Amino acid sequence: MLKNGINIMEIKKKRTVKKVRFSENRIFIETEQGETYSRPLEAFPLLKDATESERNAFKIGKFGDDIRWENLDEDIHIDSFFANEEPKKNPIGDFFSAHPQINVSSFAQQIGINRSLMAKYIYGIKTPSEKRKKEIEQGLHELAKQLSEAEFV
Repeated sequence: MLKNGINIMEIKKKRTVKKVRFSENRIFIETEQGETYSRPLEAFPLLKDATESERNAFKIGKFGDDIRWENLDEDIHIDSFFANEEPKKNPIGDFFSAHPQINVSSFAQQIGINRSLMAKYIYGIKTPSEKRKKEIEQGLHELAKQLSEAEFV
C-alpha cells in the first residue's frame, strides 16, 4: 500500500518507538529512526480523558512497537500512528458536540454501551452498526421523554 509514494508496509516494519509525548491535544511518538508521528487524542478516548500524570505513566513495549498504560488498561500499537486522519461524517459526534450538557458516560451506561466504545463513536474512531445507531437514537428519545415529563413541585 502506497501513501504519498511511500510503501506503508516498509515504514511499519522498520519503525520502533523511542519517545512519547503529549502536546496540543495530540500524542506524539519519536521513533528510533528519528522520525516523529502524531495522532489526535480523540483517536484514543481513554488518553483524552486521562490526567497528565496518567498519560505520562506509560511503558514502551519490549519490541518497541507498542505503548502500554497499565492504570488505564490502554495499549497503542505503532500502526495506529499511520491511520488516516481525514474527518468522516459523524452525526453522533455532531449531536453530542451540540449538546455538551449530556453526560456521555452516564448516557452510555444507561443504554448499555461501554463508555470507551461510545467515546470512539463520538470521536469518529469507530462507526456503529445500523442496529447500534438505532439503540443510541432510542436512548436519546427516552432521555428526552424523561426530561419532558419531569415535574418540579
